[in-house]
Amino acid sequence: MVWWTVIALLVAVFTLAYYLLARNADYFEKRNIPCLKVNPLMGSIWKAVLQQSTFADIVKEAYNVHPEAKYVGFFDFSMPVIMLKDLDLIKSITVKNFEHFPDHRNLQNEDTEPMFNKNLFALRGERWKEVRNLLSPAFTSSKMKMMYVLMRDCAKEYGNYLANLKEEESIIELKNAFTRYTNDVIATCAFGVNVNSMKDPKNKFYVLGREATNFGRWQSLKFFLVRSAPWLTDRLGISIIRPEITKFFKDLVETTIKTRDEQNIVRPDMIQLMMETRGKLGPGKELSIMDMTAQAFVFFFGGFESTSTLMCFAAYGVGVNEEIQRRLQAEIDQVLEECNGNVTYEAINEMKYLDAVIYESLRMYPAIVAADRLCMKPFELPPHLPGEKPHVVQKGDCLWIPIYGIQHDPKYFPEPEKFNPDRFNGDPKQFLNAGSLIAFGMGPRMCIGNRFALLESKVLLFHIFAKCDLIPCSKTTIPMKLSKKGFAVTAENGFWFKIQPRSNKKAGVEKIAVPGTTMLIDKIPDRYPDN
Repeated sequence: MVWWTVIALLVAVFTLAYYLLARNADYFEKRNIPCLKVNPLMGSIWKAVLQQSTFADIVKEAYNVHPEAKYVGFFDFSMPVIMLKDLDLIKSITVKNFEHFPDHRNLQNEDTEPMFNKNLFALRGERWKEVRNLLSPAFTSSKMKMMYVLMRDCAKEYGNYLANLKEEESIIELKNAFTRYTNDVIATCAFGVNVNSMKDPKNKFYVLGREATNFGRWQSLKFFLVRSAPWLTDRLGISIIRPEITKFFKDLVETTIKTRDEQNIVRPDMIQLMMETRGKLGPGKELSIMDMTAQAFVFFFGGFESTSTLMCFAAYGVGVNEEIQRRLQAEIDQVLEECNGNVTYEAINEMKYLDAVIYESLRMYPAIVAADRLCMKPFELPPHLPGEKPHVVQKGDCLWIPIYGIQHDPKYFPEPEKFNPDRFNGDPKQFLNAGSLIAFGMGPRMCIGNRFALLESKVLLFHIFAKCDLIPCSKTTIPMKLSKKGFAVTAENGFWFKIQPRSNKKAGVEKIAVPGTTMLIDKIPDRYPDN
C-alpha cells in the first residue's frame, strides 16, 4: 500500500512538474539569459535525482555555462532560478540589499514538519530576527570558551579510543566515528544531556539522530518531493522526519527543562539560554517546547551531518598527504609542549596550520553546495552581460548562490582540485571578505553556528593527530570521489583509513624538509600497506 501511494505521488508530481516546466521552458530564452540544459520532468537537477551525477557537479556545471556572465539560468524542478556568479553582486544581494532577499524557501507547513520549519534556518521575517537575536549570545567567545571544555574532554576520549584500537580493529570508517563524536558534543552543548556513543553505540539519542540526518536515496527523494510539491506531501502526510523521532526530541527537551526547574540546575548551553527568555518575549512571541526543540535540533542536524563531514574531509586531506600530516603534527606537538599538555581554548585558536587545513576542507567540500534566497521585494539585477538588459527579480522568485562553483573556480583558487592548505596560511579573512569562501554563507543569514562548527572540528582533529597517524589502506579511495546517492556531500565509498598510534613509530625514521621552511618532519616509508 505504501509503495502504491509513493508511485501515485511520483506520477502526480512529475505530471505537474512537466506541465509547469513546459509552461516556463522558454523563461530564460525570452530574457536571453544562458541556462543549463533542462529535463522536461526534473528541470536542471535531473542528473542528481536519477543519481547520474552529484549535486555538487551539477552546480559546478551550471556555474560554468557561461564564464563571463554575472548570472545564469537554472531550473529547480519547474521553478526558474537565477544562479548568481559575480562576487560583488552576491555581496549586494546578501548584505547591502538584504531586505529584498531576507529568507530561504520553506519546505512545507509547520504542523507537518515542525523540526525543519520552526528552526532558525527556516524562520522568516520578524520571527527570524527575534530568534536570531535570542540565540546569538550562545555563540559569543565566552560561551565558546565554556563549551570548549566539554568538546575537549569528549575529543580526548575519542583520541584515546582510536589510539588504543586493537590491530584487527584498526581499519575504520571515519564518518561512523566522527558522527558519534559530534552526536555527543551536540547532546551536551545543545540538549544538556550526557551520552557516550563509543561505549554505548546504540543509545537512542544517536540512533534516532542518525536516522533523522541520514539523507540516503529514500530520504533525499522525500526531501525533493517536499520542496517541490509541499501542498501534495502535506495532504498525504509525508514528512522527512518520522513523528516518533520528533516526539523523542521534544520529550527530551521538555523533561530537561522540567528537571532543571525542579532542581535549580544551570548549564552553559542552548536550552538554558532559551529557558531564560520565558516571560520576556511578550504575547505570541514566547518560545514553545516545540520551538525550543526545533532550535536545538537544527544545531544537532548541522553538527551531526555537516560538521562530521567537514572533519572527515579534513582528516582525508591530511591522511592521504604525508607532508601535510607531518606539518600538522609538528604544530600540534609544539602546542602540547608549550601548554605542558593542557591545551587551552586560546592555544587551539592560534594554530595557523590547523586553521588552514580546516578552511581548505571547507573550500573543497562545502556541506551545502548552493544556498538560496527568496525575493520579498522586486529588485533589478544589472545586465548579465554587456549590452544585455537588466533583469527584474519579482517577489516570490528564487536566487541561488553556487558555493561549490565559486570555491572551485580557478580564478579565485588556482588548481582548485588540489588539497592545498597553504592557500590559507596567511589571513583566511581575505577570502571571507572577498566572498570567494562562503561555505557558511554571507550576510545576516550566515550560519550562526559557524564558530561552534569550526571549534568542534579543530578540537577533534587536534586530539586525533596528536595520538594517531592516519594511513591509507586498500579501502581508501584515492583520489576522492563524491557520492551520487542523495544530495549530501560525502565520499562515494566512505572515509576508510588504518589508525596507527604515533607511539608505535620506529625511532630514527628518515627526516625530510618542508619546502619554504626550516622545519624537519618524519617520513614514514610504507604509507600504503596492503591491509
